[in-house]
Amino acid sequence: MAVTTPQKADDIVRVKLETLIKLNQQAHQLPLKSKRILSRLSGSFISTFKGRGMEFDEARPYQPGDDIRSIDWRVTARSGKTHTKLYREERERPVLIWLDLRKPMFFASRKMFKSVLAAKAASLLAWSSTQHNDRLGGFIFSEDQHTELRPQRGKSATLHFLQRITEHTAWDTNNKNDSATEENSAEHALQRLQRVTKPGSLIFLISDFRNINQQGQTDLESSLAKLAKHNDLVMLFINDPLEQNLPPAGNYEITDGGKNMSINTGNPELRSKYQQRFKTHQQYLKDICTKLGVFYINISTDKPLLESLQHGLNLRTKF
Repeated sequence: MAVTTPQKADDIVRVKLETLIKLNQQAHQLPLKSKRILSRLSGSFISTFKGRGMEFDEARPYQPGDDIRSIDWRVTARSGKTHTKLYREERERPVLIWLDLRKPMFFASRKMFKSVLAAKAASLLAWSSTQHNDRLGGFIFSEDQHTELRPQRGKSATLHFLQRITEHTAWDTNNKNDSATEENSAEHALQRLQRVTKPGSLIFLISDFRNINQQGQTDLESSLAKLAKHNDLVMLFINDPLEQNLPPAGNYEITDGGKNMSINTGNPELRSKYQQRFKTHQQYLKDICTKLGVFYINISTDKPLLESLQHGLNLRTKF
């Protein structure tokens, strides 16, 4: 199927590749180093990133004080003497960016679509990981297309990632698959993420998390719990002010690009339920993050992106 050409992008409803590349100039203001990032989500609770992963180095004879969980049973059985596994820190940390381009992300009342803002956030994080010599991988998904990129090192890996974002079929308004479901596509992407993630990875989940596990919302927590056990997770909750509160009382015309409808915002009960639905959804995500030790960052279309990321990660810029 044809994809809308990048030349038609305007950084409002569709992001430009040129824009994502230029964000490299701001990425140095987002240093993704373990000791510089703290979580303030749980009040006085403070946790740092777990850091880089560990990989097996060699086995040596067991010594008093060694952790019995590190015993190499194969070498022990083969040699007849107890041996312990030794590990060394990986030189390059895998960084995975999980980017949601489902239908709910193509909405905005301010500045740009949530999908465009999400793409820019993914770009900043991708450039920052490259500047710190980390290996970059990603998942870019919509209802009808999943793009998986295994972690690779270097500027070329970042450029390839950004190109795959801008070329994704989700940006083509004529390529929306009504038969696919939003929640299934997100759950499938999370399952794929679990299967390919190696311990010690830094994972960014960029989404509005709409319509995920609507029947109980237990799978989302379960998936995140498995990922958070051996990795660092950062949840970027992408939202728009109009999702939080309805506009002043009146009749408004809205469109999805194909269909038009009218909405009356003068009903107090409607306004209250609308506002409460967003608060419930947001609080649910915050509660999961608090419980699992996941970093939660609120990213709104009416706020400066870089400042939101810096504030959310509580970056310390001076030492």
